[in-house]
Amino acid sequence: QVQLVESGGGLVQAGGSLRLSCAASGRTSNYIMGWFRQAPGKEREFVATISRSGGSTDYVDAVKGRFAISRDNAKNTVYLQMNSLKPEDTAVYYCAASLSVLPVSRNRARYDYWGQGTQVTVSS
Repeated sequence: QVQLVESGGGLVQAGGSLRLSCAASGRTSNYIMGWFRQAPGKEREFVATISRSGGSTDYVDAVKGRFAISRDNAKNTVYLQMNSLKPEDTAVYYCAASLSVLPVSRNRARYDYWGQGTQVTVSS
């Protein structure tokens, strides 16, 4: 089992940057890690995922080139660097861990553990 705690959310202006962190109580190397986001009235959507060793990543098209997911398994921490933020990025961002045998996954059904979320608000 693993417990996940997100941090780093906040209020930023459009075009700004924010770096989210996800601290895990267990060994993150055992898991595919992912970031999802959910705005009020919308379904939780995939944002980014990273393989166990960090060698593979995948992003939703809307954030490609702007966001970067990374991990430091020695620190049991996963990050989401968000640059060139847009108002449509406003959402609660969730960190998740998956035991899937797949290298990476954008399917939230494959994630077994979830953090409580951190709010990201981007003003126009």
